[in-house]
Amino acid sequence: MLRRLGPTVRTPETAGDPLFPQKLEFNPPVHENWNIVHIAMQIPELHQIYICGVNCMRGVVLTAAEMAASDRFSYVLLREEDVVDGTIWEATRDGIADVLRKLPSLPPCVAVFPVCTHHFMGVDMESIYRFLEQEFPEIDFIRAWMDPIMQKHGLPPDQRLRKVMYDPLQPLPVKEKTVTLLGAEFALEPDSDIRRILSKNGYALRELQDCKTYTDYLRLAEGETFLVTYPGGKFGITQTAKRLGRPCHFLPMSFDYDSIVASLKELTDALHLEPLDILEEQRQCDAALEKACKVMGDTPIVIDMLFHPRPLELTKLLLRHGFRVTEVYLDAVDEAERSALDWLKANAPDLELRSIILPEQRIADRTRAEKTLAIGPKAAWFTSTPYFVNVVQGGGLWGYAGIRRLCDLMIDAFQNEKDTRDIVPRKGLGCVSCL
Repeated sequence: MLRRLGPTVRTPETAGDPLFPQKLEFNPPVHENWNIVHIAMQIPELHQIYICGVNCMRGVVLTAAEMAASDRFSYVLLREEDVVDGTIWEATRDGIADVLRKLPSLPPCVAVFPVCTHHFMGVDMESIYRFLEQEFPEIDFIRAWMDPIMQKHGLPPDQRLRKVMYDPLQPLPVKEKTVTLLGAEFALEPDSDIRRILSKNGYALRELQDCKTYTDYLRLAEGETFLVTYPGGKFGITQTAKRLGRPCHFLPMSFDYDSIVASLKELTDALHLEPLDILEEQRQCDAALEKACKVMGDTPIVIDMLFHPRPLELTKLLLRHGFRVTEVYLDAVDEAERSALDWLKANAPDLELRSIILPEQRIADRTRAEKTLAIGPKAAWFTSTPYFVNVVQGGGLWGYAGIRRLCDLMIDAFQNEKDTRDIVPRKGLGCVSCL
């Protein structure tokens, strides 16, 4: 049943009431987050094949084109009769095989993306993979999915993809003093705490972003220890490390000093490393925050969950250091941020938690009377400010160095305007783009 949303905009939630009802969702025109096409394309020499109807195909085709990767992308179009006549299994199997035979050369790895329709029709995809592996033994086939119907149940598609995209990795002899960090779309910043502490102790750090060839990608399995920092990659990388017989440590991105200390201690204890000077790291962070706060003055700051998986920790950090944070755009509170939420309830009861996806947001007032600094592109769009930190999904920021780097980004964003309407609709921040 259709229901008129009406002209009345829902009153913003406060920090004491962070839950929003689940209903029809609004998708703001901010597309800098990475979708499954972007994520899978990180594997060098990989070819992607999608099997779906023309309506769904439009988005993934455009993503590949917009990131100038159409030569690594193919598709098989499903027709209505494939569903009605029960020939979807044959259309899928033969379509994929036909695509591969027509390529100029066979790629070393192919990610196959069936869709929701394959779930609905009960297609035996495993039998199709067995056929493909017999026909093309030189190819590693990744069993991916494009099934947004699973978005609200179990692991979402992007998290499952971050698992299966490492399935081709096979056990290799350990390369001593080598650590593999996976699961995030952005490499760690050059001066991140993890990089510095590993380098200080003679360890090499490998990330997917370093790989230039498929052979480089396969050698990621040589790491003696696996790390993951992005929560969306935790399941996949933990499972990959377990399969390869390697220890794995989740060192979450965080703006909480105690959490950062705990992660660094876990790393140093596991590898018997000489630690960083924590007191000095914190002193430098406090100085960077004080400097940024002097520049910002009483400027209102808005933050969104696309910028970082822990926006409430960032809010707490900034408020404790004198910044004026007025709004946070998010739709759910992760369990890891419960303590930050409790602190905000007690210390910042007027802070507004605003939904990103409630349909009322489509007609919400996006103007602000004062110059406003946004941290994250969705916060920038919702407040129509040209002053924003253009980072998504953590952006490689980690630990104390990440906080200091954020302070520099905030100062730069405050002093230099950006073209918000041009920038935030572009897909996959940081990807090669032909736009």
